[in-house]
Amino acid sequence: MSAPAVITERPAEGVGLIRINRPEARNALNMEVRRLIGQHLTAMADDDSVRCIVLTGNDKAFAAGADIKEMAGAGSIEMLQRGTQKLWRIIYGCPKPVIAAVSGFALGGGCELAMTCDIILAGESAKFGQPEVKIGIIPGGGGTQRFPRTVGKYKAMRYVLTGDIFGAKEAFDMNLISEIVPDTEVEKRAIAMAAQIAELPPIAIQQAKESIIRGADASLETGLTLETRTLQMLFASQDQKEGMAAFIEKRKPKFVGK
Repeated sequence: MSAPAVITERPAEGVGLIRINRPEARNALNMEVRRLIGQHLTAMADDDSVRCIVLTGNDKAFAAGADIKEMAGAGSIEMLQRGTQKLWRIIYGCPKPVIAAVSGFALGGGCELAMTCDIILAGESAKFGQPEVKIGIIPGGGGTQRFPRTVGKYKAMRYVLTGDIFGAKEAFDMNLISEIVPDTEVEKRAIAMAAQIAELPPIAIQQAKESIIRGADASLETGLTLETRTLQMLFASQDQKEGMAAFIEKRKPKFVGK
């Protein structure tokens, strides 16, 4: 019996880890992998014991792209009926913070998968890119939309139109990734950061994430209004009372998510 294409772990308190497990295909994203990631993310989003999620692959590849063999002979209607976009929405719509721990290749759909996450940590030798034009298509999971919104039109054009691959330093310099980590420390660092976030008040964390995401697509004035209303709403939470009381009393707070 073959190993599951996606496996889950609980590496630290409050932390759920989702691992793409197709080493024989450099973790290429076939439909099974996409569905399983969506299922596990949905389950963790509904699990109060999980407060932050790490998405990773192995030391050779985060995900080297979509599974070309699976899509090479497909027609337009078949591609439409696969519903890939619904699966992408599950990932970027997760209410809890998701950290991408990227080692090795994150190309095409793999790069887009990382971009659906909230924080991207990458090893020093990680490789990114949107090489879809080299096989006659274009990025279809956010590469022509999230990528330019993140790095700017001209950087995105340079890489989408050439299909060139770029390294972690270039990715960091153009604000595509959050942090560069030694290759052997990527997963460890991601779990430690997830555990740090998991100790914080979960309602405030989720609302901070939503304010950033919703505000990015709104005018500054609308975004500021959303931020203010969210801040005011959080004063109804037990965690706000606990956090401020602990600060005043000079003790460590205990947040319960209420």
